[in-house]
Amino acid sequence: ETNVALSSAGTQATASGSLTGYAIHKLEHVNDGEPGNNHSWISDELGRGWVNLEFPEPARIDRIVWGRDRSGQFGDRIAVRYRIEARIQSGEWVLVAGSHRREPYTGSVQEQKTPLYDFAQFSVEDANQGQAWLETLKKKRAELDQASKAASLYAGTFGKPETIHRLHRGDPMQKREEIAPGSLAIFDRFELPINASEQERRVQLAHWIAHQDNPLTARVLVNRVWQYHFGVGIVDTPNDFGLNGSRPTHPELLDWLASEFVREGWSLKRLHRNILLSATWQQSGVPNEKALQVDASSRLLWRFPPRRLEAEAIRDGILFVSGSLNPRMGGSSFYLHEVDRENVYHYHPKESFGPEESRRMIYAFKVRMEPDGIFGSFDCPDGSLAVPRRSISTTPLQALNLFNSVFVMEQVEHLVERLTQEEGENDRARIRRLWDLAYGRSPDASEIQFAVNFAQNHGLDAVCRAVLNSNEFLFLP
Repeated sequence: ETNVALSSAGTQATASGSLTGYAIHKLEHVNDGEPGNNHSWISDELGRGWVNLEFPEPARIDRIVWGRDRSGQFGDRIAVRYRIEARIQSGEWVLVAGSHRREPYTGSVQEQKTPLYDFAQFSVEDANQGQAWLETLKKKRAELDQASKAASLYAGTFGKPETIHRLHRGDPMQKREEIAPGSLAIFDRFELPINASEQERRVQLAHWIAHQDNPLTARVLVNRVWQYHFGVGIVDTPNDFGLNGSRPTHPELLDWLASEFVREGWSLKRLHRNILLSATWQQSGVPNEKALQVDASSRLLWRFPPRRLEAEAIRDGILFVSGSLNPRMGGSSFYLHEVDRENVYHYHPKESFGPEESRRMIYAFKVRMEPDGIFGSFDCPDGSLAVPRRSISTTPLQALNLFNSVFVMEQVEHLVERLTQEEGENDRARIRRLWDLAYGRSPDASEIQFAVNFAQNHGLDAVCRAVLNSNEFLFLP
């Protein structure tokens, strides 16, 4: 089977006119063999336009397949009225297909559960048989959907615990007496019989870790949650509360939060509420010159310490603003790397991103020793490291990736399309919408005027790139 319409087969494409200003909607994409919105053509005439494909030589056509967005992500700018004509050897154009012969259909590709069937061209007997088969098919599909929604659970069986011996001088080949399960003697010790089952061991360990007389567990959890909100914990060594770790800046606050955490049933939701409703979290991040001289790092909590968003939040925020964020939850991970499977796997950062790569970065497949090609520079560790607290650096590579990378340039194009689709060609309206999406606020008069002038001189895409690189977008004030 040969696709004679491809440009690689020598077919030349011409059109009535192409929409200008969009690199992803050019005429050469009509027959380049790449499906999807990023390889589509759009006419410069609203509601009309034509494309002509001239084969290098006469050919017999058995089937015509065409479409703008086979992934089903977009529902606009789809041709609903069309004619497909072919020129025969005599030079006459003959209508071979058109929208007038289609069954009426509304909804997205995902909503179409079963194809449309037309039995009008068959005999009454064959049409009745086909209709009966179709009803059976619908019934079986309904049963399949119902069966797939059955309750699922994770289940397993406990095995017999291995026998543990004291090892003479730590040598696994010099086993001594058998040791019963228990905790270290330096802590509040517990012991179990040697023949205790695995279930008993797990339950006893859990009770020991979460016992109300054990303050360490609650303190570590509270400190970790505090770190996620403020950028640094009350103890700035979250993995070390011992002699080698730092002392807490506010020990009484840490103890109070830990005791409240335990008293409220170890509820993380209530812990978040206690922190977020506090005057400490809600205070301004505006600096004070006198306070900066005493505590430049804001460890004494005299203001909310501004901090840059994590790499994942920056990427997801860009996708959300551009309208490209895929909200699908669960399922298998997506790859940010191209995989070469030889004797060993080789990973190369992807240069193009589709709907699957536009999911939240929490679903990205982590590759050890291979950070993300764009956002790895924002101190996002690779999968080979356990990092209690990420470092925060400022490097030229961060600015270059956020300003010129393929990912950002594609999202800027999507953002311009979104602003134009929602607000038309009115620059002031598009600027207001941009500020609303990126900053969650309305621009003041001076910002509107400056942004409009900048857009008129350099293009709206340049304004969008500047906004995505601004401190107000990248930092929590």
